[in-house]
Amino acid sequence: MKQATGSSAKDYIQSYIVRLAKNILMSGRSISETAYMLGFDYPHHFTRMFKNKTGITPGEYISQAHSS
Repeated sequence: MKQATGSSAKDYIQSYIVRLAKNILMSGRSISETAYMLGFDYPHHFTRMFKNKTGITPGEYISQAHSS
């Protein structure tokens, strides 16, 4: 995986989940709803992963997207 994409499998999967999450969040779903739709047992686990990958929380992402 690392040779083909330049990322580990974990990083690749998390990046994919973040892309999906951004689309779901922009469709008007709540952060909790988005987390559960993506298979997270707890929304705070989703929020932590999202922030680790993007540098901002899902709530901050929504605010920034709506202000631009």
